[in-house]
Amino acid sequence: METNSTSSGQVNKGKIFLNTVFWGFILWLFGYALGFIFFAFVPKELIGWYILPLGVIVTLWVLIKKIKREEFGCYFGLGLIWAIMAIALDYVFLVKLLKAVDYYKLDVYIYYILTFTLPIIVGWYKLKKTKKIETI
Repeated sequence: METNSTSSGQVNKGKIFLNTVFWGFILWLFGYALGFIFFAFVPKELIGWYILPLGVIVTLWVLIKKIKREEFGCYFGLGLIWAIMAIALDYVFLVKLLKAVDYYKLDVYIYYILTFTLPIIVGWYKLKKTKKIETI
């Protein structure tokens, strides 16, 4: 009986990890695609500032509607994984592939900080709302 519960827990952790990677990639891809769309209409140095509010809205929607975690630490891990994915994918597909040498500016650093902190803030709010987290 104990083996099934451990196996079930591992399967659940695997699904949570795949869900985390899936949504992290979808959110990154959304911003990446918007970058190409805005490239035709917006000055190059302002593209990130146009993407940022839309990215925050979509990220909040995903966190509220699509992400469900039982523990606060899971939201911390989610933010960490999403931030690492964003940094790595940006580096490979923007800096290296598209040769965007001047990519790293204030808007990008804000984007990385929000990618890490939004899951933590939303997770804290959701768990506090369901009274699964102690008030600080």
